Amino acid sequence: MEYRTLGRSGLKVSVLTMGTFTFGGTGPFAMVGRQGVAEARRLIDLCIDAGVNLFDTANMYSTGLAEEILGEVLDGRRDDVLITSKARMRIGTGPNDEGVSRYHLIRECERSLKRLRTDHIDIYYMHEWDGVTPVEEKLAALDTLVQQGKVRYIGCSNYSGWHVMKSLAVSDRDRRPRFVTQQIHYTLEAREAEYELLPISVDQGLGVLVWSPLAAGLLSGKHRRGVATPEGSRQFAGWTEPPIRDVERLWDIVDVLVSIGDSRSVSAAQIALAWLLTRPAVSSLVFGGRTEAQFRDNFAAVSLKLTAEEINRLNEVSAIPLIYPYWHQRNFATERFSPADLALHQDFDVK
Repeated sequence: MEYRTLGRSGLKVSVLTMGTFTFGGTGPFAMVGRQGVAEARRLIDLCIDAGVNLFDTANMYSTGLAEEILGEVLDGRRDDVLITSKARMRIGTGPNDEGVSRYHLIRECERSLKRLRTDHIDIYYMHEWDGVTPVEEKLAALDTLVQQGKVRYIGCSNYSGWHVMKSLAVSDRDRRPRFVTQQIHYTLEAREAEYELLPISVDQGLGVLVWSPLAAGLLSGKHRRGVATPEGSRQFAGWTEPPIRDVERLWDIVDVLVSIGDSRSVSAAQIALAWLLTRPAVSSLVFGGRTEAQFRDNFAAVSLKLTAEEINRLNEVSAIPLIYPYWHQRNFATERFSPADLALHQDFDVK
């Protein structure tokens, strides 16, 4: 296993993080997986043996059941691993059962701690932006949780660029704890994060965790152009995230992944994960699965090093357009680009 420092913190995290999205399987989560304690224990043991030290969950995964299962399985070895959880999403019918108000965050953190059987959460993510709650209130509540020892580090997830920067600016101004990480969706198929979120991460010292790095299995090589959706997959069950806006482009990307994988005698999934691990600011990839074989295949991606030619092929087939103001900056500002600027522009032959 490889370990990377998470942003500007001193925390070392494994480049693969086990996600618990499939634990419990109640409500709509049943389309993804229904792993109970016994199955979760087997997969967690497999991850720990492989050197994974970070386990990701959220209060809304199967309405808390995923946290309960993770807490039960890690009971007795909690101090050997890192746990992340999240709050913000609606978890009830009451008027305060969503958001990042002081009321909601402190209540949900304390509930998560009980379900996880622990006295602290190592990384606590704001699961989504809340445009109603003042940023100052959110950060004051997180400051309270940090001061109480219930949270060690804070992060955000699914924020836009200006959401991230507004939060960081208020943290700096008010001397509050600062986000050290953001968890985002970023794949060969979905490279929009390169416009703002990756440059911000480089510039502001945020370690990036990538959720659904195989685009809900679409980049695994099991889904192909003109072939029926495999039974047992998320798509077969009706899962619609992430949205695919250009299906032909998706299949073009998969074709290259499969071609490179075949030439290396590895899976397309390993190629997709290995590409992500070459990207700026990426600290860890949050992955899940239903079988031990899927987990072992993902582990192998850590030691897979792509050649420059292979990376170029993947970059070309998945390239995103330089929207404004980036095309203008490329025409006139390349000589004064920073490392943060290059998080986007590096694949466009910047001189």
